[in-house]
Amino acid sequence: MTAAYYAGGESIRAGECVPVPPGPGQVQIRVSHCGICGTDLHIFHGKMDHRVHVPQVIGHEMSGTVTAAGPGVDAWNPGDRVTVRPVDYCGSCPACLAGHRHICMKLKFIGIDSPGAMQEFWTVPAHTLHRLPDSLSLELAALIEPIAVACHDVRLGELKAGEYAVVLGGGPIGLLIALVARGAGARVVVSEVNPFRVRLARELGLEAVDPNLDGLVDYVNAATGGAGADVVFEVTGSAAGAETMVKLPRTRGRIVMVAIHSQPVPVHLFQFFWRELRMIGARLYEPEDFDRAIALAGSGQLPLDRIVTDRIPLDRLEAGLRAMEQGGEVMKILVRCSG
Repeated sequence: MTAAYYAGGESIRAGECVPVPPGPGQVQIRVSHCGICGTDLHIFHGKMDHRVHVPQVIGHEMSGTVTAAGPGVDAWNPGDRVTVRPVDYCGSCPACLAGHRHICMKLKFIGIDSPGAMQEFWTVPAHTLHRLPDSLSLELAALIEPIAVACHDVRLGELKAGEYAVVLGGGPIGLLIALVARGAGARVVVSEVNPFRVRLARELGLEAVDPNLDGLVDYVNAATGGAGADVVFEVTGSAAGAETMVKLPRTRGRIVMVAIHSQPVPVHLFQFFWRELRMIGARLYEPEDFDRAIALAGSGQLPLDRIVTDRIPLDRLEAGLRAMEQGGEVMKILVRCSG
């Protein structure tokens, strides 16, 4: 039984997975696959050492099968195919009491604040589980969590059929937002500088432009008769993205802030005043977003197999993180956590 531990100092070590018997209200899962995401890369770079207890198993984009249920758990049985919504909330803070448990003021994110999924057996609170349909392979089901992010972003952006959306950033989350938005009936253009990502988006039938080559603002204005986009999703996390996002919306358009900007960046607030724009912060997801993501993935509407660019064993996690770090022809890397 193996696990991948973040050991600090940009190092990952393979070690023994010690299964934790499920306590009251918990379940134990045999993890099938786990995706590597940007958060894992931030952990690897030491940017979350104030939250991660080194050495610690990381990872949260996963799929697996229930192996045991603890006392008081009646809804789950061994053999159930599941994914985990990795947020553990307090239930009593003002945010929770207002119905916003996904942004609990004392939120514990499983895989950061507690051990994650890159191990063969993982024990988590039963309330975090979502059931998977038989139509979806466990491999591709590891993409449910990032799809749920995209579903949450599109929902909060109030995107409607027939509207025009711009996605700034064509990485895994940006690409999934674009696909979910297209599925909602919107016309979507993806802005991305990485040639591989531009090519992949186009191969998936999306409009994609390189803002450095194509003049994104002019492109959007030409496509909308000078009106501008109905919704802009900022997924780059860059100062350039924050600068560009306010140049694209129509009057009373919406901007959805998806990326994490850890440092203050300049934003042209005059544009918000002049065009009566709205900006919406979109953090994590709610249960309905997971339900929507599972329905979309299970229906086969999303080209998930094209988004996965590599599959690696657990003991190759550090190499997978290095590949993500270097960019290039990488989209989503899946880690096999058990046989």
